[in-house]
Amino acid sequence: MGRVQNASWRWLAVAIGCLLMTGSLSAATVEDAPEVRVIIDVSGSMRVNDPEQLAAEALELLVALIPSGARAGIWTFGERVANPLPPAGVNQEWRQRMRALMPLLVDYQQFTDIESAIRQVAPVDTDTRQIHLLLLTDGMIDLPAWRGSKPAIDQASRTALLDEYAPLLAEQDVVVHGIAFSDDADFDLVERLAQLTGGLSASVAEADALLGAFLDMVDRIYPSDRAPVTDQRFVIEPGLSGFTALLFRGEEEPVLIAPDGERYSADAIPEGVQWRREPHYDLVEVPDPQAGQWRLEGELVEKSRITLQAPLQLQVSGVPPTLYLGFDVPVEAWFTRQQEVLGEDELPAYLRLTAELRNAAGELQSTVVLQQQEQEARFVGQLPPPITSGELQLVVRAEGQGFRRQRVQAVNVLPPILARHDEADGQVVLTTEHPQLNRHNTRLYGQLQGATLTAEPQDEQHWIMPLPELDAGVSVPLMLRGEITLDGDVRELVLPRLVLFPAVDTSLDQVDAASALEVTRFYDEPLPQREESSDPVERLIERVQALPETAQQRWREGPAWLEPLRQALDNPRQGWPLLVALAVPLLLLLLLWRVWHRRRNAGAREEPHV
Repeated sequence: MGRVQNASWRWLAVAIGCLLMTGSLSAATVEDAPEVRVIIDVSGSMRVNDPEQLAAEALELLVALIPSGARAGIWTFGERVANPLPPAGVNQEWRQRMRALMPLLVDYQQFTDIESAIRQVAPVDTDTRQIHLLLLTDGMIDLPAWRGSKPAIDQASRTALLDEYAPLLAEQDVVVHGIAFSDDADFDLVERLAQLTGGLSASVAEADALLGAFLDMVDRIYPSDRAPVTDQRFVIEPGLSGFTALLFRGEEEPVLIAPDGERYSADAIPEGVQWRREPHYDLVEVPDPQAGQWRLEGELVEKSRITLQAPLQLQVSGVPPTLYLGFDVPVEAWFTRQQEVLGEDELPAYLRLTAELRNAAGELQSTVVLQQQEQEARFVGQLPPPITSGELQLVVRAEGQGFRRQRVQAVNVLPPILARHDEADGQVVLTTEHPQLNRHNTRLYGQLQGATLTAEPQDEQHWIMPLPELDAGVSVPLMLRGEITLDGDVRELVLPRLVLFPAVDTSLDQVDAASALEVTRFYDEPLPQREESSDPVERLIERVQALPETAQQRWREGPAWLEPLRQALDNPRQGWPLLVALAVPLLLLLLLWRVWHRRRNAGAREEPHV
């Protein structure tokens, strides 16, 4: 098939290798780790997907880094489904078979049968081990014509997969993560599969983003503790068995500097340290690391991380992979040591936990301090509703005296209602995405050119909103809102606007929409955001307004010796002795300064002359 056909598989092999690499580093116990089944599209369109050429060592990386005893397997599908590497416990024989797998991964086929692939890879059975499927596709369901009339058979297969089989997978604790890496991919299908089964989904426009999407899914399958990196620095506490640095490179070569000043690099590897260099990243394993502050030199790209291996681990629960606009996010965290939950008296000193939502650029959207439950070693809090849709990062950070940990998990933020403009019938079709919303507790309204529109329920999860006669040559915004009743509370749900006829040049309200809206989602139209002004005075004002948030961030990321004061300020009831101890000397100093100042002024005063 040639080098062009092999390029895509080499890229996928690198991504799968990183998946298994991270799992080998972060799984608490191999026996309890989920089984990973990778399903890769080998339909004919894969021929034209030619990501950047990557080294052939990618497949060797997969072989070398998956932990012994873990279970994993790889399937391919097009018109037929093949299983070149069945799921099994990883041992030397498994590794040899994997090394011989590369030539079998270019058997391209004409059609794409996603339903058959999912059903064969994850048959509904009574297997007690949790299974995570990773579906990678660059196409949509496309069955051969001999199986029936097209496109009816394609749509029937899609409907059966979503409405019949996906709920069965969810009942069997089978999680489907999906990556669509082509403009032709059916991302609606991939996203819906992930949402129904509790997985993550991602649409990848470029090859570079594929690895990042894999790593986000790894954080869900194999959650692990990380060391927060601030200003190229991170803290390693005493007692760690090791840490692993996954460093995605920029133009400069990465260098690790230990607390004693010793420099670690690919050209100067200390004894006992393993440094693996790949075309796009470096993987560094440091056993028995020195305690203290480490430094990083060199430009690091997003997704770099420092993963910790330690008996004490931060645990997070209560956050599903899919969040919804307008709904709060409850967070709960606790600590374990050797899989045993820590008691209140075993917690690190001056412990402080926070939860944050950040966007893809790392910008803070919301934050909350988690409060410790009385007489318990659990911390709970509630993040405000997300303000933008798309892919976000949930960061739970724990800080104490000489102690810093964090858990990072990717989440997809969706609107609770899906909208589709049916131009032929002159109406808007609305469908619930949030599992708790239905016709009995939700009322939907619209505002169009000053007129109020009401949506009429059609069944449990669908509404129809008739539209007045409109000029198809003018795009107009439809403002949408809902009134919902949950747990006896009535609240208003403000939804992003839906743009009607967005492809035309003439618009009302200066609506700007780039693509045709055959099937439109709320999250295709992000919530209005303030753009940075070009006026220097306004920019200065914006920066001044941002100073409190910046100061708060610097305070949280300050030196570890300030942690007792931070803890006392966050919990005044518990930290009042420290606050009093600090306040009394300050008051004495202020009193002494006032006495000295008065005496100085009195000695320098002269009587007036006549």
